[in-house]
Amino acid sequence: MANEVVPVSVKGVMPTTNGCAVFLGNDAKAFVIYVDHSVGNAIQLSLKGIRKERPLTHDLIGSILLGLGASLDHIVINDVNDGTFFARLLLRMENELGRKIIELDARPSDSIVLALQGKRPILVARKVFDSVDDMSEILERVLKQQAQEENDDDREDDEEADESGEEEGKDKP
Repeated sequence: MANEVVPVSVKGVMPTTNGCAVFLGNDAKAFVIYVDHSVGNAIQLSLKGIRKERPLTHDLIGSILLGLGASLDHIVINDVNDGTFFARLLLRMENELGRKIIELDARPSDSIVLALQGKRPILVARKVFDSVDDMSEILERVLKQQAQEENDDDREDDEEADESGEEEGKDKP
């Protein structure tokens, strides 16, 4: 079937020198899409459910869709060419006149943010999924490294809190 797709999720986001590596995949395989820092940050904020005080571009797009009575149905990463990925947004509009599906060309990075914000499916065309390299081992190493860094940061915070508590205790009679 030519339109076969594979559901995936964002497995991790890692800063790189020129942007961010976004790991997408399922239990069978993970692959990487490289995005710029600002969109990588927006993906991380969406994953953590953090909303900014003022709307970012992706928030604005969501508000525009809502205002027009449209919603994101799902996204499909439908092609890859020389390491450049392509995606489609599938929007659904329903009103008293009927139902309409609109398909738009979009960057995968923007599409991922919109899908995460709307809790909508992220799909990958089977031909794309089968053609990309499996980066599961690298993802595991990245996640272990990030977990270790978080543990180290937590340990440093605990030590600083202990030291400040000891200093405060010395001043008290």
